[in-house]
Amino acid sequence: MRTWLARRVLAAGLVSLVAVTGCGVQPSDTISSGEPPSGAVAPTTAITLYLVKNGRLSAVTRPGGPPLFITDTLALLAAGPTPREQARGFTTDVPPDAGPFSVTAKSADRLVVTLSTPADELSTRAVAQIVCTAAATVPESPARVTVAGAGQSVGPRSCPGRR
Repeated sequence: MRTWLARRVLAAGLVSLVAVTGCGVQPSDTISSGEPPSGAVAPTTAITLYLVKNGRLSAVTRPGGPPLFITDTLALLAAGPTPREQARGFTTDVPPDAGPFSVTAKSADRLVVTLSTPADELSTRAVAQIVCTAAATVPESPARVTVAGAGQSVGPRSCPGRR
């Protein structure tokens, strides 16, 4: 019986050895592929939206990937707060049908945001949200923003608290 067990163990070991050595991969020397990658990593940009909490504007920063166009940032504003932001009490007065947006730079510190809805039908808070969110995308200068839509315009306005 002991011989039978010894033969089984030996057979199992041989099968394992054949499987490992017979897998088709041939030994080779180290293959050089050049220098490891180096250089700058693509920057990530935090996205600042102005949402409403307790009736007041609040800057909310979302982690971002590559920098967004101003129109994409405004589309995020119109989409409203994330579930996590909602749980923290944030809302938006910007209607979802305000987009798509277009943005025109009139000068280095003057933007015109054009909506898909009449600008004069927006609440004062919605206009302030759009103005502050657009101005936050131009941190180098205190932007003045005009909100336009359906032949109506509001502004130019600056974001309260920004110089």
